[in-house]
Amino acid sequence: MANGIVVASANGSVGMEAAVDVLRSGGTALDAVVAALALVEANPEDHSVGYAGLPNMLGQVELDASLMEGKGLRAGSVAALQDYQDAAQLARSVMEGLPHVLIVGEGARRLAAETGLEQKDLTTTESLEIWKSRADELSEIGSADDGYYNHMRDLVKRMSSDPQLVDAHGTVNFLCRDRNGEFASGVSTSGWAWKYPGRVGDSPIIGAGNYCDDRWGAAACTGRGEMAQRCCTAHSVVTFMRFGMSLEEALTQAMIDLKQLDDPFASEMNIVGLDKDGNPGAVSSSPEKTYVVMDESMSTWDERERTTVQIFA
Repeated sequence: MANGIVVASANGSVGMEAAVDVLRSGGTALDAVVAALALVEANPEDHSVGYAGLPNMLGQVELDASLMEGKGLRAGSVAALQDYQDAAQLARSVMEGLPHVLIVGEGARRLAAETGLEQKDLTTTESLEIWKSRADELSEIGSADDGYYNHMRDLVKRMSSDPQLVDAHGTVNFLCRDRNGEFASGVSTSGWAWKYPGRVGDSPIIGAGNYCDDRWGAAACTGRGEMAQRCCTAHSVVTFMRFGMSLEEALTQAMIDLKQLDDPFASEMNIVGLDKDGNPGAVSSSPEKTYVVMDESMSTWDERERTTVQIFA
């Protein structure tokens, strides 16, 4: 029986030891991923996930999350969730309690209340100050005139292309293979700061933001979610391994595929992966990006450099 292993984006380091503790106690890969995600979602230092996540254009924090199991390909997701921190736990409730995969907006908020999650103001003084740093532009938006929505869309486009703001988005990924060789993947995010209300990225979209299959492995993405959505990036990595590529080859090809996108707002993309034998890997379109790895034999997590794959001219 092999040691369980957990792989995450760098901001997942706060949850790594908790995840491995779950594996050491005989817990499942899914248990480990949910435990780890909960700690990142509660971390006020991380403005890309959960509590203290940066708000949308209207000052509302909207959370997206998804989970997947590799054994039976079960999955659950929530999107545009407001007023509740534990988006990953709610995604698990969707997967285990409903005949659906994705629940959004007011429906997700209702389900959170029905399942007993604690309601919470997701903003902090620091996150609001960051959001208000664009107050001058936000105040330009009208409230009822005919050009309101066009003006709002224009602001989103300008903020998306601002070189100081193109990385004003973030996500946390966790991939896990437990002692039984079973996989789970999970993603949680507050999405792009100042995004158009209701915008949903790749994080809650199974096959785009994350995917796993016990027969082949697992993958998950961070970065500009619209890119991963259009290329089904996480699913592509797993599919490439299914057809004989190594993990490194699969990650690289999935990145190369992004070059075909006609996307004036294209920005950084990152992928983490695990092959069917539990070997980890990760790539990024930006140099010097890292990810974290920990298995049951390790006393703490190890930070490793991602392979850089150039996707921009």
